[in-house]
Amino acid sequence: MGQRSVRVMIVDDHAVVRSGLGIFLSAYDDLELAGEARSGPEGIIKCRELDPDVILMDLVMPAMDGVEATRLIREEHPNVQVIALTSYEDEELVDGALRAGAIGYLLKNVSADELASAIRAASVGRSTLAPEAAQVLIKAAIDPGSKDKGLSQRELELLGLMVGGLTNREIAKELFISVSTVKFHVSNILMKLGVSSRTEAVSMAIHEKLVK
Repeated sequence: MGQRSVRVMIVDDHAVVRSGLGIFLSAYDDLELAGEARSGPEGIIKCRELDPDVILMDLVMPAMDGVEATRLIREEHPNVQVIALTSYEDEELVDGALRAGAIGYLLKNVSADELASAIRAASVGRSTLAPEAAQVLIKAAIDPGSKDKGLSQRELELLGLMVGGLTNREIAKELFISVSTVKFHVSNILMKLGVSSRTEAVSMAIHEKLVK
């Protein structure tokens, strides 16, 4: 009796990408398309229904980004592995996706065989990072940046809006992200600054001139 196929679910808001990934999976005998979702919220629901082994998760989507969707899925289904599959390689997305529980981070220009290998690795708990993502993490580890407290560019941008007195909802509207994503970033900012409240974070940002 042969080994069971790895069941893969695709979460991406672009139909062409979902279709292409579905065709890609069909080329490998040991990989199987479990289903697909067009958004983060739909991905959470479909994960409950389909119970995939691995999810290929786009990170930049409307309504709920892939980082937040990954975090919620991993909290509810710790045995489901998530590979972030995106066109972006900036530090904030890499850091956010891995903190949310993604086991891999790959760019959409990855070759078919490399993606297949990453899916197989994820199914047995092994991580795969795109070279670009690995470089981001190495750079952050070597030069964490004492002046900016290790905050990413997006976190500094968000901190600036906090200093400006904007609420989470107003920040979400300004940056075109969900309120839950804002809360995720605020939590990271407080942790990196070593403070316990927004007021303390704003005070430190002003005192140490972390933002313009």
